[in-house]
Amino acid sequence: MYKKKKKERMKRKFIIILTLTISVIGLIYFMHSYNNPLDKSLRIDKILVEKSKRQLHVFSDGKLIKTYKISLGRNPIGKKEIEGDKKTPEGLYYIREKNPNSGYYKNLGISYPNNEDIKNSEKIGKNPGGLIKIHGLKNGLGWIGKTHLLFDWTMGCIALTNEDLEELYNCVKIGTPIEIKP
Repeated sequence: MYKKKKKERMKRKFIIILTLTISVIGLIYFMHSYNNPLDKSLRIDKILVEKSKRQLHVFSDGKLIKTYKISLGRNPIGKKEIEGDKKTPEGLYYIREKNPNSGYYKNLGISYPNNEDIKNSEKIGKNPGGLIKIHGLKNGLGWIGKTHLLFDWTMGCIALTNEDLEELYNCVKIGTPIEIKP
């Protein structure tokens, strides 16, 4: 009986150690996976965000060029309706500004709220909010890198690593359309 219990404990320890080892290897791979950078001369003509997949796709001449992993607002399910709901908007927008001096590395301002968003918030007598951006990590926290992608943490914005945002920032022009899907 004693040998059987000892054998079961050894088996559990082995499974725990194996699981932890695989998890650590996976995390190391995730953190250091290769990133093929965009050519700086490339012109992005469309951005597509798929919230459910936590992906931002960029297109040039109608062709998918690259897909980035993203984090969203803390309350990611559903369309942004009012200021402070921590949801990322859904709909058709465009890049309306580029800010190299943001509190979150750099940012690309999204034209939220659009007319439809404003009408919807007026129906319920609330402010739709604004200041929705595609941005990097908070200044001074760039060392977090890809770890931020493990959870949704923004107030409704779309977050990338600083390296990914730098690349995107250089290739996106003001006026570039962006579609945000559920």
